Amino acid sequence: MVAAGGGLAATVVAGCLGGSSAGGEVPAPVSLDAGQACDECGMIIQDYPGPTGQIYFESLPDDRDGPAWFCSGICAYSYRFDRVEAGATPIGTYLTDYSQVEYDLSDDSEPFISAALDADSFAPEDELLIVAGSEVRGAMGSDVVAFSFVRTPTRLRRLTGGAFGKRPLSTVI
Repeated sequence: MVAAGGGLAATVVAGCLGGSSAGGEVPAPVSLDAGQACDECGMIIQDYPGPTGQIYFESLPDDRDGPAWFCSGICAYSYRFDRVEAGATPIGTYLTDYSQVEYDLSDDSEPFISAALDADSFAPEDELLIVAGSEVRGAMGSDVVAFSFVRTPTRLRRLTGGAFGKRPLSTVI
């Protein structure tokens, strides 16, 4: 019951889209603090809070030598699913790893989580637990928040609601 742009069911997804579906070496993540626009919605990534993402495909966009960039996990998943449906082959997905960065939650009933845009703040998606359905918001509203350490999403869930368990994203859509 995960739907991009709609209400998210409270769950955690582990390794749901894989690191390298083509079996080759995945290029490293890049920093997203140079005014890049989200490839899904066009928003300037550094101007908004929350998780961000980047995806490498076998064929890179004509206008760059790097990944597709996203202002939120929701935009990353929506873009990826649309491109796979159109025949593109993703080779690597990176999401913000909130276990590796200092982050802030705003003092709202539905808190915003701070952004982390440096290349070192990203981890391969297949190494992350992804919390969905909590009260945490990012650039596009309710968002998915990724962690490489189990204790970290447990703390976030306690603070903001949501629940989690391990299962592939394809089994919950």
